Amino acid sequence: MKFYKDHYDVIVIGGALAGLSSALMLADKGKDVLVLERHNLPGGIATSFVRGGIEIEAALHEMMSIGSKDNRLKVGKFFDDMGVDIDWLKVPEAYHASFPGVEVTLHPGLERFAKEIDEVVPGTYDKVLRLLNLCNTVFDSVNELSIHPMSKAKMLIKHEAFVKTAGYTTAEVMDTFDLPQKAKDLLAPYWIYVGSGFSELPFTIYSVLMADYVGYGSYIPLKFSHEMSLKMAERAEAMGVQIEYRQQVDKILVKDGRAYGVRTARGDEIHADYVISSAYPNKVYTSMIEPASEVPEKALRMVNGRRLSLTAFSVIMILDRPAQELNIRDYSIFRGDTMDTDAHYENLAGLGPYKYLTCICHNYGNPGCTPEGTCSFSVTVLPRVDGWKTVKAEDYDEVKHRVAKQLIDDMSAYFGTNLLDHVLEVVIETPMTVNRYTNAWNGCIYGYAHTMEDHIIARLQTAEAERFIRHLEFSGAHAISGDGMGPQVTNGRKAAKNVLDTMAEEAAK
Repeated sequence: MKFYKDHYDVIVIGGALAGLSSALMLADKGKDVLVLERHNLPGGIATSFVRGGIEIEAALHEMMSIGSKDNRLKVGKFFDDMGVDIDWLKVPEAYHASFPGVEVTLHPGLERFAKEIDEVVPGTYDKVLRLLNLCNTVFDSVNELSIHPMSKAKMLIKHEAFVKTAGYTTAEVMDTFDLPQKAKDLLAPYWIYVGSGFSELPFTIYSVLMADYVGYGSYIPLKFSHEMSLKMAERAEAMGVQIEYRQQVDKILVKDGRAYGVRTARGDEIHADYVISSAYPNKVYTSMIEPASEVPEKALRMVNGRRLSLTAFSVIMILDRPAQELNIRDYSIFRGDTMDTDAHYENLAGLGPYKYLTCICHNYGNPGCTPEGTCSFSVTVLPRVDGWKTVKAEDYDEVKHRVAKQLIDDMSAYFGTNLLDHVLEVVIETPMTVNRYTNAWNGCIYGYAHTMEDHIIARLQTAEAERFIRHLEFSGAHAISGDGMGPQVTNGRKAAKNVLDTMAEEAAK
């Protein structure tokens, strides 16, 4: 019996959230889909692992665009529509902000969030709420326009706020609200999840982030992020998708400007009408297209012109006491010596010491995630790839342990507890870990940086021109919607929609 069929409608490279989302959407429309995943499990970075008999979350801090059962947002609704049943837990807070002169925990809900900022910076409630409501209006416009594109004239009438703010940075729009610096600082911590300082972060991106996380709250799966990928894979197979693990794709086969299949590392040549790639365009266009002569010069210029966003460095610890006994009192802590986002972005270009940390104690979101009497605590920085590309193999261990110790020491001083005295298990994840495990280009988990020249609006305008090879689509963090696990689901769906639309157009000819 042959391992593969003679032909598929679509081959999906990568069984992480984006690839599985593509597969689910295509299978739902009756398409014959093959997913090829280089690891022995689905999920990519959406995974967990076991140390000392304890399951540990590898990456997910919070999932956006889920919503409550009676008010699902787009990602949560997609899971429901596809029959992917996940036990979601709502995270109890937005974040605890810790910077000089400020220690405050803020909670989701636009009015509550504005009120809590007003308690720290009196007299700012109305301005903060107006800003958050503006974010929510832009968020609604982005969601509608992503499904129902319209002319510029209609857009101006129906989506005035979106149009008027689209050409401005977060800093420029925020300045129009005449807020004290401390209030601006309290509105800034989530910047790290989109990876650009406010002086170049498009307000559109900031709006989507704040409206989603602050307006609706965030969620985590009861059984860790791997629950998402496992249930997506199980559902996809039940819908007829063929998923094969330990099958690395080395080449995407192209003839006369059109993709027609792939070749795996073990030499299997598999044919399909379409290919969806989770591999970064950087890797695809420089080493995966066969023959290389089929790579258009425009494709190489495109990847060379885009700036990679952030990678990740995390220290994940299982500690031998409940969180409160160690003075850990919040689910999410953003801590810095300043809230100058541009200064932090520059700091993230090197190898530390890092000055902006994000910390998660999963037990406050999922009380049963570790054995009784213990807790899970992680300290993460999201550095740019620049510095980590310079680390030599012979220096790797020294750099890794130096950075990890800095993060642990910083938070130990903050809590007044030496965390090292309480470690049962510790895992250090570096950009090299990410690169090795996910094959993400330079370990970049957040795709291409959001800047005024290159973000979702600009990408939507250039998307058609950037489909350089026919019947080849891209999903993953590097695609149109950008970074994060929620956007990866959206990117996977978008790639599938492109395939379905092209199929319909070509069938109509």
